[in-house]
Amino acid sequence: MSITDELATYLGSANTRAQLWAALAEHCYLALLPILLGVVLAVGAGWLGRTWPPVRGTLAVAANLVYTIPSLALFVVIPGVIGTTILDSVNVVIALSLYTAALLVRPMLDALDAVPQAVTASATAMGYRPARRFFGVELPLAVPVLAAGVRVAAVSNISLVSVGALIGVGGLGRLFTDGFQREYYAPIVVGVVLTLLLALVVDLLLVLLRRVLTPWQRPASPNRPVAAGEAA
Repeated sequence: MSITDELATYLGSANTRAQLWAALAEHCYLALLPILLGVVLAVGAGWLGRTWPPVRGTLAVAANLVYTIPSLALFVVIPGVIGTTILDSVNVVIALSLYTAALLVRPMLDALDAVPQAVTASATAMGYRPARRFFGVELPLAVPVLAAGVRVAAVSNISLVSVGALIGVGGLGRLFTDGFQREYYAPIVVGVVLTLLLALVVDLLLVLLRRVLTPWQRPASPNRPVAAGEAA
């Protein structure tokens, strides 16, 4: 039987299609929730490094160390640390949140360093306290650099979720283990295609979100009327 026939037979089952939707939903949950949590952790680390510069080196080293831990090892170690079962999806969420934060700490610090001193000085002169200045001025200006890191982290998470299938939690990754165990290529091909499409859709959504959050970076419309001061 050719791969085309295998795919037609595999996708022709209503039960299979229901399982695919369930696996896709689980994959989205396991990949996207850690992105939100990781961004929060990275922003907190950025604020800490901005407020207390001596800890910047420690944060960068810690982030590098976390990211070098093999994902499968982290999936197995976390249950012993927090007391969950090996099949609990919380293990994958925590592991990927740590990976996301580790991946974003350095871009977060670099993005905050790129904020012009004149801008922060102006905000301080206007009466902005440190916390308000960070969240109201510095963080929004750091969004373009941070968004690039988030896009990388999102694609990485979508890929790493599949590794969780080796411990029984993996969304679309279960299609790979199922296909390899049965030497049946249809679920493997479907899993690869769905994973690629999910990564593409999430990346496009993040690009749109960055444009919404950074309106000052949009190119000016050629039909925009010129003000009198600009004409002069």
